[in-house]
Amino acid sequence: MVVPVFRPNCRECRDCKSQKGNGCSIFGDKLVAEMPRDGTSRFKGMNGETLHHFLSVSSFSEYTVVDVVHVVKISSEFPAEKACLLSCGVSTGIGAAWKVADIEEGSTVAIFGLGAVGLAVAEGARLRGASKIIGVDLNQEKFEIGKKFGVSEFINPTTCGEKKVSEVIKEITDGGVDYSFECIGLASLMEEAFNSSRVNWGKTVILGVEMHHTPLPINTYFLLRGRTVTGCFFGGLKAKSDIPILAQKYLHKEINLDGFITHEVNFQDINKAFDLLLEGKSLRCIIWMD
Repeated sequence: MVVPVFRPNCRECRDCKSQKGNGCSIFGDKLVAEMPRDGTSRFKGMNGETLHHFLSVSSFSEYTVVDVVHVVKISSEFPAEKACLLSCGVSTGIGAAWKVADIEEGSTVAIFGLGAVGLAVAEGARLRGASKIIGVDLNQEKFEIGKKFGVSEFINPTTCGEKKVSEVIKEITDGGVDYSFECIGLASLMEEAFNSSRVNWGKTVILGVEMHHTPLPINTYFLLRGRTVTGCFFGGLKAKSDIPILAQKYLHKEINLDGFITHEVNFQDINKAFDLLLEGKSLRCIIWMD
C-alpha cells in the first residue's frame, strides 16, 4: 500500500540525506500544479482540456498519477480507509511535536488552534509525556474534543478580559511554556505564541501558513535571552522513513488516529465535507469514492 504526500522525498539529494530538515533540493518546495519532472499534466477533461494536478497528489479522484518522490510505502496491514490521515495534517502535528520541538517528558506546551493539526500536536505532546498541554481556540466545542488528545487546560481568548492570551499562559505556567505551537496561520497569533514561551529556553514552532505575508513582530531582546522560533512543513518529517513509523505505531495502538475521523461522506457529497470543515464541525472527513 502507498500513501501520497505533498512533500517530496527523493532520498538522493544533499537535503534528503541530511537529518537537519525535510526539504528536497532536487524537487524543492514548489506547490506546483503539474508533474514535478517535466512540468506537464497527466489529466484531461471530457473535452480534451488540460486538468491540473493539486499539490502533486490530486487525490480527489478514483485514479491519479503521482511521481515516486511523492508516494510512501506502508504496511499492507494498515486500514486503507485511514491511510489518508498520514498524508498531511495528523503527521504534520505529531512530527512538529516529536522532530521539530522534540518535546521531552514533563514539558509544558501551548497550542494555538485546535483543528486537526493542533490536536495532532497535542497527541504528540501527550505521547512524549508533557505535564501540561494548553489548548487555545475560539470554538468551545474543540475543548471537549481536545481532552481525548491530552489537552489538559483550555483558553478561549474571548474570556480573557483585558489580558492577552500570552499573559494568561504565563500566569498558569509560572513564566511561560517550554514549547508553543501556532497552527492557524495568523501573524498576530504567532506573536502571541512566541510571547507565551518561557524566557531562557522557550521554543515556538510555526505550522500555520500566513496567507497575507504579514511580517512577524518579535522583540529581539527575547531572542537574545534564549527563546527560539522556527517553522516547519509537514512537521519536519521525512516522508519515506517517518510515515511508515507512524503507521506501525498506529498498528501497535500507540497513536490515536481514529479520534480524528469525525465524518464520512460519499464522493458526490464532497462539498458537504468542505462545509463541515469550514464551519469547525469536523476534524477529518473520510471521502468514499464508491
